Amino acid sequence: MTDSEQDLAEAQRRHWQNTYTDHPGMYGELPSAPAVHAAELFRAAGAKVVLELGAGHGRDALHFAREGFTVHATDLSATGLEQLRDAARAQGVDQQVTIATHDVRDPILLPDMSVDAVFAHMLLCMALSTKEIHALVGEVRRVLRPGRHFVYTVRHTGDAHYGAGTAHGDDIYEHGGFAVHFFRC
Repeated sequence: MTDSEQDLAEAQRRHWQNTYTDHPGMYGELPSAPAVHAAELFRAAGAKVVLELGAGHGRDALHFAREGFTVHATDLSATGLEQLRDAARAQGVDQQVTIATHDVRDPILLPDMSVDAVFAHMLLCMALSTKEIHALVGEVRRVLRPGRHFVYTVRHTGDAHYGAGTAHGDDIYEHGGFAVHFFRC
């Protein structure tokens, strides 16, 4: 990682830590539409164990747990994950959810072929270089059992915000402290 990529990564780590500290539960308690869709897909495929990358404060991880899945939830923000832990306990699904602070630039701390499904809502479009995204997808492939599903959402170059803010190269733009990697469409 170059010095500027490292600086951007650290700035994003601080951004998310501060965001979850200043705005607990900022995305609300209801699951995202992609998580609802993914749970249906995972259930139909017979999945039991789900890895969520970029779980934040946990609205989607909690949905997966309430739907009966065992969930490994990871995020860069320890504060967001503490909110997830508290909510899981309050909802009675804490035995189904494990959490780990994790930077997706590092290897996933799970064994090969150990999960049935992977979910990443708006994580791949964070301030990750194309090379880092490829490495992450390789890690997802490693931990995912053969024939299983990886459901993810991203922002793309057709997005109205594409090109706005400070350009960091590799289709990454920062606006208001938040950096987004826009996927080519």
